[in-house]
Amino acid sequence: MSDETENLELDEMETEVEDQSPEEPGTALEEVQQEQEASQRFATDLEAVFDVPVNVSAILGKAQMEVSDLLKLGKGSVVELDRKVGEAIDIYVNNRLVARGEVVVVEERLGVTMTEIIKGGQS
Repeated sequence: MSDETENLELDEMETEVEDQSPEEPGTALEEVQQEQEASQRFATDLEAVFDVPVNVSAILGKAQMEVSDLLKLGKGSVVELDRKVGEAIDIYVNNRLVARGEVVVVEERLGVTMTEIIKGGQS
């Protein structure tokens, strides 16, 4: 290829790039920025309740037994729960099911990793 042909091809490529108009308003970047601003406004609107205490419970499982069996329990007794190993546990906030998760160990303590958020009304 000659230098003249290479220059011509480069000029054509530059023209094609210049002809492409910049993205119009409503681009993905602007939408992300709008979502961030909306979430910041939402967080600001909620500031009044940030310090309200809530009760969070992670339920590993449940068992049903008679009082006579309950009285027989002692140190080292095993209570069989209705969940299988590896099955998701229920996470309640103020006695309302809000999520499901898995048990994890965090620095010699038990914790919960949320794997599923429950939308309102489901259980």
